[in-house]
This record gives sequence, structure tokens and C-alpha cells, in this order.
Amino acid sequence: MDLQELSDRTEIAAVLTRYTRAIDTGEFDRLETVFTPDAQIDYTESGGIAGGYAEVAPWLAEVLPAFFPRRMHTLGQVAIELAGDEAEVAAYFHNPMPVTGEDGAERVVEFGGIYHHRMVRTPDGWRSRELREEIVWKRT
Repeated sequence: MDLQELSDRTEIAAVLTRYTRAIDTGEFDRLETVFTPDAQIDYTESGGIAGGYAEVAPWLAEVLPAFFPRRMHTLGQVAIELAGDEAEVAAYFHNPMPVTGEDGAERVVEFGGIYHHRMVRTPDGWRSRELREEIVWKRT
């Protein structure tokens, strides 16, 4: 591995971290540092929507806090396939989210799966041009 590849892999890992931190902290405007303006995002496997970044980002900001006021991702097993200024990235995730039911009791909803990103190098660094969330398991 040369220095450029090490740098690219480190920058791509930072994009993944920025994504989960933006989602978990509710700082959804930080997603602008994750996605390209023309990015396509697909959350349909978890019951969400699919569409362009301009449609999906405000949906996340509205829906996630309403249904899941607390969120906490863990990422692991990140695979990065570099091809010049593009990369295919797969990152395992575990996302437990405590929710309060109508009876006032708290329970944890958990998702486990794989984030599939198609990333590109931009003048501002690596960004995701496409994200597809694959759900491997769910526990309610």
C-alpha cells in the first residue's frame, strides 16, 4: 500500500464516521460533508425512503428524532475497494435505539446490517455519491 492509498482509506473511514455522528447527534446539516449534492440514498430495507440527497436529508431530520430520539451507531468490518477517484465501500453496522412505548416503558430497537457506499473524490475530499442500507437483522 502506498501513501496515497493509506490517505484515501483514512479519509473514507472519516466520511463513515461523520455520517454516523451526524445521524446519532442529530446534526443533520453535517451530512453535507458526507454526500455529494446529487447523491442517491436508499433506506427502504429499514422502512424508510429512497431518493436524492435533497429529499432524504430533510426527511431524516424530521423522522429520526420523532421515532428514535436517541441513536448510537457502531461500525465495523469496513471494506474499501479503490479504483482511482472512486471507491466501493461496505461497512457493517449495529444501531440500537431506545424508544418509549405508549405505556411509558422503554425498549430497544436494534438494526444490524451493511452500509453500501459508492464514494468519489471531490475537490472537498471523499464523498458518498450513493448509499444503500442493507438490513441483515432487526430486533424489536
